[in-house]
Amino acid sequence: MPARILKPEEYYIKTEPYYQAIGDEIAVFESAYRKKLPVLLKGPTGCGKTRFMEHMAWRLGKPLITVSCHDDLTASDLVGRFLINGGETVWVDGPLARAVRAGGICYLDEIVEARKDTMVVIHPLADDRRVLPMEKVGELLQAPDDFCLTISYNPGYQSVLKDLKQSTRQRFVALEFDYPAEDVETDIIVKETGISHELAAKLIKFAHMTRNLKGNGLEEGASTRLLVHAAKLISDDVTPITACHSAIAQALTDDAEMLAAIDELSSSLF
Repeated sequence: MPARILKPEEYYIKTEPYYQAIGDEIAVFESAYRKKLPVLLKGPTGCGKTRFMEHMAWRLGKPLITVSCHDDLTASDLVGRFLINGGETVWVDGPLARAVRAGGICYLDEIVEARKDTMVVIHPLADDRRVLPMEKVGELLQAPDDFCLTISYNPGYQSVLKDLKQSTRQRFVALEFDYPAEDVETDIIVKETGISHELAAKLIKFAHMTRNLKGNGLEEGASTRLLVHAAKLISDDVTPITACHSAIAQALTDDAEMLAAIDELSSSLF
């Protein structure tokens, strides 16, 4: 029952992803990496956590294996399972095991969305042991020095059922992310889409209006990601009002009254 190990080459970031630091997150992550400490990224959706991880993987020259966590994610999905291949039973590593073997970075995005029994799998990797128990094959996989475990979650979505337990979070060095300052966010949108600074500034003003509605009809305001989406439509000759409606308002809510209110906000600017 030989193990089938996938090559990590496909997980390398070939070109530098654009990322503009808003604090000392790069220095802290690099220090945590050198000291073999796992990292927790906290922040609202669309604020740049995944882009930050892509940038750090490129910066460190390490493969990045990303797992988008969900309710049906099992321990076997992460660690691996036996499959039938060509009449024989082979063991196929899951993304977590692949990252450990390759000495890469494993990024578990929105970790609180995973099943609770799945969370326990990462505990031995996130403390001084740095091991991955693979019970189905009777192997204890030791993480090499260049392996890094990183997880993320959105504190704004915390609830009794979906929360990060202290037994998990106290294993990690935490980095808090938020939406960038206006001038930084403007530069990001201009760099990513090529629209003018004037239009980017109006989009950001619109975003702040929607963010002020958080907790008053909206779960979240417009993220930097949504602003980039709208700006890309505008750069392709879609009118700003239409772009804001399709890329931002419709993405934020399905409530007819709230949609009308958000559309009025964009109309007041564009």
